[in-house]
Amino acid sequence: MTYAGYIGRECVGEISVANRGLNYGDGLFETMRVHRGALPLWPRHLARLRDGVKRLGIALPDPVFIEARIEETIAGTEAGVLKLLLTRGDGGRGYAPPVDAQPVWTLALHPLPSMPAALRLHLCETRLAIQPALAGIKHCNRLEQVLARAEVERAGCEEGMMRDTEGRPACATSANLLVYRDGRWLTPPVERCGVAGVLRGWLLEQGLAEVADLTANDVECADALALCNAVRGILPVSMLGARAWAAHPAITDLQARLAMAYPMFSNPAVAA
Repeated sequence: MTYAGYIGRECVGEISVANRGLNYGDGLFETMRVHRGALPLWPRHLARLRDGVKRLGIALPDPVFIEARIEETIAGTEAGVLKLLLTRGDGGRGYAPPVDAQPVWTLALHPLPSMPAALRLHLCETRLAIQPALAGIKHCNRLEQVLARAEVERAGCEEGMMRDTEGRPACATSANLLVYRDGRWLTPPVERCGVAGVLRGWLLEQGLAEVADLTANDVECADALALCNAVRGILPVSMLGARAWAAHPAITDLQARLAMAYPMFSNPAVAA
């Protein structure tokens, strides 16, 4: 792993124990696919990051400076995963955010791991809290996903489907949910909980998917099920509990359309 940390424009070797991201999860992050020394989805990640800092009231360091450090970090990398973590900065004890905190941010470059071409999905008991103030952005409070992911590991599956506290299908632990029914790809809304995935956003803009309130029965009776995120691309689900799905041409078609726009997804068997 290649790592670098910054306070504003200053490169620092260590993150302080007073960092609010460490103490309270007071921050945001983006996990991005590196392809041939570039981040093809960076504009979409930056747009979501801007939304996040606006909502949380965190200062955003100069994007031009961030982009320059990203270019240095990923130069010569054929394939990988870059994580950008941005916190409010250091502060004293207590929840109240300091007004003069300088944002602290880090870049970490990881290898691109392999993953099965189809996923077995575990139905997680851990639920996502409904919180519109945080819904959509990729904030650092991820204990729900941590608990859900532990369930997935115990079940021996590759991913898990999460529901909100009212029982509606919401997402996977680290991906958006895609349900194919009656010739349409449907994905749950993210205004109450969940993350507005950048790849999900692309699919919606292209008219390849549409937002719909989904029920457990919609998932159970789906003609096909898939997950998507900005590192994995689109991956089919082969099993959820006792329900199994065979390979479906609608998934192959969706993968092909994505690969035409972003060639890095021409091989879908990779994951975050």
